[in-house]
Order: sequence, then structure tokens, then C-alpha cells
Amino acid sequence: MDQRIDAYIAAAPDFARPILTHLRRAVHEAVPGLGETIKWSMPHFTLNGKNLAGMAAFKAHCAFVIHGAGRQGAEEGRGDDGLGAYGKIASMDDLPDADTFRMRLMEAAQGLSGAKKPARAPKAPKAEIAVPDDLTAALAENAAADAVFAAFAPSHRRDYLEWIVEAKAPATRARRITQAVEWMAEGKRRNWKYEKC
Repeated sequence: MDQRIDAYIAAAPDFARPILTHLRRAVHEAVPGLGETIKWSMPHFTLNGKNLAGMAAFKAHCAFVIHGAGRQGAEEGRGDDGLGAYGKIASMDDLPDADTFRMRLMEAAQGLSGAKKPARAPKAPKAEIAVPDDLTAALAENAAADAVFAAFAPSHRRDYLEWIVEAKAPATRARRITQAVEWMAEGKRRNWKYEKC
């Protein structure tokens, strides 16, 4: 137990002290072994160094938030007005349902427990793009461009090939081939304009 939270509760308005004491006890009962700290001038409960939940007292109400729950964590019948999933808690009657509250805290704790997400399946390699005949003919007429294209890494070759084969109109395709051969003769990759100097 963090003595700063004891002091926070002691300094809270009269109506807020039993609410904060109840919430604190309920959090520790739901998830034993939590740490306590003050963050953003409010009591917080931590698990493995990560924020699990926080509470605060104001002039006329208290607020409680389960971090990461967001708006989807709001209980039915309780609007999220920016104070967390439990809205304005002005009296002990406004406290959340004990069982649902406990379940939400346990779910949040499980999310922070460090359980690793399943590894993604490796991406299938992209299909090879054949060099179109019109590009092969254009490169055959420019030895410098042909040598650069042949020396490119597969990803750089693919950049040019995708750009050319994605052209819908024959005139666009012809312009792209002419531009590609010109850039390759200068040793430029397809996206050379965006490369750092």
C-alpha cells in the first residue's frame, strides 16, 4: 500500500473517502499483488509496471477508469462521459456491480500479464513478375540501362516492373518504359526522388 494514496484518500472530500476506500479494496481483491502509485496526481494501480486502473476524487464526485478499456468497457446503462467506464460516482449507490467490476479488472489484468500474442504466419513471397517483351526490347537498345536493371536487387526490379505492368493504356505504358530506361541509364531506382541524398 502506497502511503501517498492513504494521504490522497484522507484529503478527499467527506463523501469521497468511503468510495475511494471501497474501490481500492475491490481492486486489490480482484487482482492480488498490484502495485500502487500516484500518476497525473491521482491514485493508480499497476501490474508489471503498467497502468491497470486509476481513481480520482473531485468536488462532487469520484471517477474510476480501467486503463485500456476505453468506451467499449462501459457498463450497460452507464455512459462514458470522459471519466472512464464508470462515469460520475457521487455516492456509494453509484458504485459498479461488484461481480462485473471484478470481472473487468481481471480481464484487464490478463491483458497486462505479458501473455504473448500468437505469432503471425510468415507472408508468402510475392509472385515473380516476368519482364515484358516491350521493356526487354527497350533495354536492349540502351546498354547502360540494361546493365543497371540486371544489377538491381529483386525489390528494385519489381518496383519498375509493377509500375510498367500496372499501366492501363498502351500510351501510358510506352511513356513509363521510356522514362524507366532513361532513369535506369542514370543508375536511378524507380523511387529515386524519395531517397535521401
